[in-house]
Amino acid sequence: MFKKIFNYCKVSYEELVHKTTWPTRSELMNSAMLVLIASLCIAVVVFVIDFVFQHAMEFVYSLLR
Repeated sequence: MFKKIFNYCKVSYEELVHKTTWPTRSELMNSAMLVLIASLCIAVVVFVIDFVFQHAMEFVYSLLR
């Protein structure tokens, strides 16, 4: 059983060290900026939708009074 675990760890390490292609710093920065911009865009869209619904509901409630 311990031999299987040791072999699994060894194979995993070999794959991470020799077979995995890691991104360059430039690629990583570009990806991070893309995620940041997309997150900000989604946050703005959610804010606008929330703002519109809030005012729409306030208008509907004011008609019901």
